[in-house]
Amino acid sequence: MSMTEKSDTLHYLDYGDKKVILVGTAHVSRESAQEVGDTIKEKKPDTVCVELCPSRYQSIRQKERWQETDIIKVIKEKKSFLLLSNLLLASFQKRIAKKFDINPGAEMIKAIETAEEVGAEIHLADRDIRTTLSRTWRAMGLWSKIKLMFQLILSLGEVEDIKEEDIEKMKQQDVLESLLAEVGKSLPILKDILIDERDQYLADKIKNAPGKKIVAVVGAGHIPGIKKYWNKDINIRALEQLPPQKKTTGILKWLIPGAIMAMFIAGFFYGGAKAGKDMLIWWVAANAILAGLGAIIALAHPATIISSMLAAPLTSLNPMIAAGWVSGLVEAFTRKPKVKDLETLPDDILSVRGFWRNKVTRILLVVVFTNLGSMIGTFVAFPVILKLLIGVSP
Repeated sequence: MSMTEKSDTLHYLDYGDKKVILVGTAHVSRESAQEVGDTIKEKKPDTVCVELCPSRYQSIRQKERWQETDIIKVIKEKKSFLLLSNLLLASFQKRIAKKFDINPGAEMIKAIETAEEVGAEIHLADRDIRTTLSRTWRAMGLWSKIKLMFQLILSLGEVEDIKEEDIEKMKQQDVLESLLAEVGKSLPILKDILIDERDQYLADKIKNAPGKKIVAVVGAGHIPGIKKYWNKDINIRALEQLPPQKKTTGILKWLIPGAIMAMFIAGFFYGGAKAGKDMLIWWVAANAILAGLGAIIALAHPATIISSMLAAPLTSLNPMIAAGWVSGLVEAFTRKPKVKDLETLPDDILSVRGFWRNKVTRILLVVVFTNLGSMIGTFVAFPVILKLLIGVSP
């Protein structure tokens, strides 16, 4: 197998009897879109591979897909954070595109349209964004998750600082990598999941695509990795699976509530009703106040705020349910999203105000911020309860 290069953006690879042309693009560049179209027209390939997964392909091809969102199902399946993350990432890319008057993902749209024009087969080469985000989430600890959440939200204000010359720099980075750069510095495993794993996935999908002549349109930041893994055996099934939760995570989910319950019992046993009552008051107050504060930050309905405060002290002792799921469902029923909210979702995610105004995204924010408040409440209350227990122990 040989490998040669022609220019900064076109890269020629061989795989068996297949000829592959990689086109390195910036996801928000007019020049990239033009070059993609010209390359496909000139090469007339059998297949055009695009750096899209099925869900992102549908978002390009089916503009009304948001109207099919079942927010209740999203909450029940514990996918609120994944959907919110996906929307924040889409917002980042769309706002850059809007600022520079470019269609978001213009180079992928151009690749699809030109492939159809020349009669080439379209082959989706990227891993599902939900799998990537899920693997990322599983790999992170609590503090890293909190940092990730705030990094995504803060990205809503970062676009104004980006200048046109910065677009060229972004050619060398994946959109996910750009957004999560700060978190990635302290958590190198994120680079493995967001970039290295996807480089492997893209390499395998592209070289095994149908046809003898293939044009693959990918972000320029992935080109070095695709070349690196081109001639290596890749276990693509392993890259598509969610890793099992760490044993320590599973143990802690039950150990912490168990330890807190044991402290309550010991408090009543050794210190009597007053000590036990004081411990319960601290537990309820810390969880209720901070979960309620999370709901307030998300501008939740008053009924939702009350439900989050009532649920948090109980759900924090039950690993099978979270306060945010309860408050999210209450918010969904008290302020049920209308068709209008789903229709305006693509525009609303372009601003901070829009995220809080749209009923769909506000429900997701309620889930995330209530859960965050409840988690912090647990970590605040735990040492206080322990100190109270030590004070009454014989």
